[in-house]
Amino acid sequence: MNKPVIAVVGRPNVGKSTLFNKLIGQRLSIVDDTPGVTRDRIYGEVEWCGKTAFIVDTGGIEPKSDDIILVQMRRQAQLAIDTANVIILVTDCKSGMVATDMDVAQMLQKSGKPVVLCVNKCDTLGEPSPEFYEFYNLGLGDPIEVSAVHGYGTGDLLDKAFSSFDYDENAEDDGTIINVAVIGKPNAGKSSLVNKITNEERCIVSDIAGTTRDTIDTLVENKYGKFNFTDTAGLRRQSKIYDNIEKYSIIRAKMAIERSDVCVIMIDATEGVTEQDTKVAGLAHEAGRACVIAVNKWDAVEKNDKTMQEFRKKLDADFAFMSYAPKVFISAKTGMRIDRLFEYIISCNDSANRRIRTGMLNELLAQATTRVQPPSDKGKRLKIFYMTQASVKPPTFVFFCNNAQLFHFSYQRYLENRIREAFALEGTPIKIVVRERGEK
Repeated sequence: MNKPVIAVVGRPNVGKSTLFNKLIGQRLSIVDDTPGVTRDRIYGEVEWCGKTAFIVDTGGIEPKSDDIILVQMRRQAQLAIDTANVIILVTDCKSGMVATDMDVAQMLQKSGKPVVLCVNKCDTLGEPSPEFYEFYNLGLGDPIEVSAVHGYGTGDLLDKAFSSFDYDENAEDDGTIINVAVIGKPNAGKSSLVNKITNEERCIVSDIAGTTRDTIDTLVENKYGKFNFTDTAGLRRQSKIYDNIEKYSIIRAKMAIERSDVCVIMIDATEGVTEQDTKVAGLAHEAGRACVIAVNKWDAVEKNDKTMQEFRKKLDADFAFMSYAPKVFISAKTGMRIDRLFEYIISCNDSANRRIRTGMLNELLAQATTRVQPPSDKGKRLKIFYMTQASVKPPTFVFFCNNAQLFHFSYQRYLENRIREAFALEGTPIKIVVRERGEK
């Protein structure tokens, strides 16, 4: 199920970042008395009464300013408003209601989204100050007293925000919808792929690299099942990023990887495999996500009978760290091998969620250790007592042994390959945890 999104908006220096940090329980957003410190949107996760939601901190909105930076910040905030399910408008009780608050409130009313009015900096307990009642004039209902510094009133604020979410509505989707993040360099054809799959102009497509800035979720239901495809912004090298919006887009792309079940790594066949492609793939690998490598624009490549074989060898060499990932050569423009892509997505998701009985694992372990003896050092040999599967996504296996230092990486890789081969765990990384006997 996709988590709902709460956007925290307001004019500059009302305490949005302080409130954001308090709600997520960590100092993720920079806080300073200078207005305009926050420029990009910053995402976190908030939990309340057993339910979770994404929350986004935005830069201060100055609706009538022509300053270049403030215009960019206003655009950032508008993007957050457009993608949010609920909006928290933060105001400042100490300075009272100002004209900018009214302008922002009118902007939010036009969005048609539920708005929770937060009056921040109510730092003293007891009867609120006279300035508090001015905020009824915004026409957004009853304001809520909050002290972001001390945490007063945040419970009431979250109660009201979470009351607008209908979690039961999507409960049936848990486990039935496969979340797929489409990632890659700019201009690799990610948006074109989503458009082809949905048969509509769901995402803006352009030859200009960086056209996609926000992550766009698209629900797809076909003969293969239900999928939620997330089109992400292209990930460039850090040194090539100058634009604030692009920096934020990269944060969103990384978040899309975190909440995905399968990552489709798009590679531009006309450019070949680059260092940046391997870095993008590394993000999905480190996050423990199942992966499919899709080589796009294969229709635009001049080919002979050895072209695909040579390209596949190049992929095997450059993506040696994720040799488990299947590779498919597609064309988002013509739809070539899109069916094969869906088959790989399903098989990789199945592999990532597969559970294996402990008895079967230990039978395999006995065969593997008989075939290749465990390593030894200075007369002391590694003894593996037993193994078990601890979790899925990715499949995590715990080995209990007499000495963890003797469990060499190469032997771990040998056992990983045996597990992958025996139980057909294609498309997903495998995590191995080594524990000594008696270790908790």
